[in-house]
Amino acid sequence: QGTILPAPNFNPIVDAQLLGGALQGISCEKDVLIEILTQRCNSQRLMIAEAYRDMYGRDLITDLKENLSHHFKEVMVGLMYPPASYDAHELWHALKGVDTEEKCLIDILASRSNMEIFQMKEAYLMQYNTDLQQDIDSETSGHFRDTLMNLAQGTRMEGYADPSTAAQDAMILWEACQRKTGEHKNMLQMILCNRSHQQLWMVFQEFQNISGQDIVDAINECYDGYFQELLVAIVLCIRDKPSYFAYRLYNAIHDFGFHNKTVIRILIARSEIDLMNIRQRYKERYGKSLFHDIKHFASGHYESALLAICAGDTEDY
Repeated sequence: QGTILPAPNFNPIVDAQLLGGALQGISCEKDVLIEILTQRCNSQRLMIAEAYRDMYGRDLITDLKENLSHHFKEVMVGLMYPPASYDAHELWHALKGVDTEEKCLIDILASRSNMEIFQMKEAYLMQYNTDLQQDIDSETSGHFRDTLMNLAQGTRMEGYADPSTAAQDAMILWEACQRKTGEHKNMLQMILCNRSHQQLWMVFQEFQNISGQDIVDAINECYDGYFQELLVAIVLCIRDKPSYFAYRLYNAIHDFGFHNKTVIRILIARSEIDLMNIRQRYKERYGKSLFHDIKHFASGHYESALLAICAGDTEDY
């Protein structure tokens, strides 16, 4: 359900030549970069980078960084990372930047599968020669940190569901929302981070039966800060990941002006997974298409690159 699919009749050597011409000319031909890099899937882009290195003896990412600037550069460079490396890159900057970017940590760690987390941790270690969990430990704090650490273990059960324990778990969650002690917060995050998706679907239903309240409303009422945001993100991702990302994109576009980093990260990371579904949820929920809203807020080659990744139908204009 991605918007970027493998290009038919793909020839990495021809693409590398075209990119070389676009980057090495007197003025950088940005339209050529957009046309090629947004219309090839990630594995094809990696083959282009290899052909480019063979042909010019230069690194394509380095050349993109040197020739481009601002958000347009972030998009083009971001497209060149394999998915796990891109996640690692985003997490590193979120943890090691001037200010910790908690929302980036939430978006990535609340939404990735065990396998994606495992690959991301390997990439993080290779790229930055440091352990992701150690960095989370040193750069964040409190129950927010504990929950991120738990998610970063990638130990969620898969496929398993036991109806007999669902009511028990729901009761623990309900108590955790009532009593809010440190121990209850630990129990709350342990259940949300480790039970399988199938199990949690049943737990959320039981929670509703016991409390007469939706689990998200209960968490919002009882907790605050990034801990609360992270718990809600976990629940929303379990229920419907595309809806979660549609909601994050809408906020990034409308809440604080245009939060470029969030928009870029989500579009690139979901472009081959579920961006079609995200677009659909966005339009259903907010009445305007994602394509329309990006067009309204971004401009120039940056806008063209985002729109090419987003891909739009005629009625989206």
